[in-house]
Amino acid sequence: MNPYWQGFRCSLCGRQFPPHATEYVCPVDGGNLVAVYDYEQMAREVDPRWIVHCADRSIWRYAALLPYDGSAYSRPNTPLSNLGWSPLYRAYQLEERTGAYRVWLKDDTRLPSSSFKDRASAVVIAKALASNKQVICVASTGNAASALATLCAGTHLQAVIFVPQNTPEAKLASIAIHGARVFIVDGSYNDAVALARACCDEFGWYNRNTGFNPLTREGKKTASFEIAEQLARYEEKANSVSTVLFRAPDVMIVPVGDGNIISGLYKGFQELHALGWVMHVPRFVAATASRAPSLYRAWQRGSEVFETIPSTTIASGISVDRPCDGVMALRAVQESNGAVVEVEDEEMLDAMRVLAECTGVFVEPACAATVVALEKGISSGLIRSDDEVVLQLTGSGLKDVRSAMQAAPRPQVVSTVAEVASAMKLR
Repeated sequence: MNPYWQGFRCSLCGRQFPPHATEYVCPVDGGNLVAVYDYEQMAREVDPRWIVHCADRSIWRYAALLPYDGSAYSRPNTPLSNLGWSPLYRAYQLEERTGAYRVWLKDDTRLPSSSFKDRASAVVIAKALASNKQVICVASTGNAASALATLCAGTHLQAVIFVPQNTPEAKLASIAIHGARVFIVDGSYNDAVALARACCDEFGWYNRNTGFNPLTREGKKTASFEIAEQLARYEEKANSVSTVLFRAPDVMIVPVGDGNIISGLYKGFQELHALGWVMHVPRFVAATASRAPSLYRAWQRGSEVFETIPSTTIASGISVDRPCDGVMALRAVQESNGAVVEVEDEEMLDAMRVLAECTGVFVEPACAATVVALEKGISSGLIRSDDEVVLQLTGSGLKDVRSAMQAAPRPQVVSTVAEVASAMKLR
């Protein structure tokens, strides 16, 4: 266990608990817990150059900033021990298309299960292995379940998965093929969450649920560490005399459903700033589906009370009736002077095609929402002409082939050279 880790603080009442005093939520009011560290001692004793010069490119290079070091509990050269360091691409054509100053894509579709959720599952699994848990359970719209199943493979842990009825087949296949026990719940994502929690209570399973297990946020914040380190490396290539080790962008655009990804990324940059490793914390823009409006409406009201509104969006990755980590998501937006931007399903489908054509990166609808939010942010003045922007991409387009087929131009059937010439307007 990390010696700098002091325990958890409740997001609602502010009470603090030692590391092993509680496992999931605040025992007083049920609020989501936030892991806290001794940043002053860490700043004195942890030299960031140790991280920058570390040969390990997994998330465990940041073990000093995580509750558990998963490399100590996982076999070497496995997905669990190696995940992380996903590429950060420069999106030149998106810059030209939108008029943005500088746009980067953090492409977590390249992680083992093709999803950002690997980061959260890895830290939760590290805790489960350290605690000799036997069964680990999650409710998911697909990506978190796939991540858990993928990373549990090859360990003694049995993954038990609950998914809602509308989960795409590609996600179901990637869950089941890794040996997880899968249950399709007759209901919504929130119904799946409730059933998973009831089963964990009944059978003593370890609960990985987003917005319930505080270690998920700890895994997700590692993307912030990588972004800041990768941006500094690119800066160093441009300026050989640069001594910058970590650098934050001006704006982060994040697809948001439950809210745990944006709260994790925000926490990551907060910690880097507390350590004095970056000069500022980015402004956070939450890209949400207009057909899953609970978070957006709470933000409009300036309230931390969320309505339960049935989601009808095609974007399974951000399809929630009520965000499980909504309070922390809203705080990430508000405290960073950011905003919540609503995106229509049709806009996401179009953005899937645009992103693929402009950058060669194929994402599911939820990720494409970040492209729409970028365009809307620039046109509204939310994103300035000199802002450096990072889009967090969280899931591969192969996770939702049905949506991809809606977004892509239909192939044309031909049988002769003349037909090809006509289609290509060559004659």
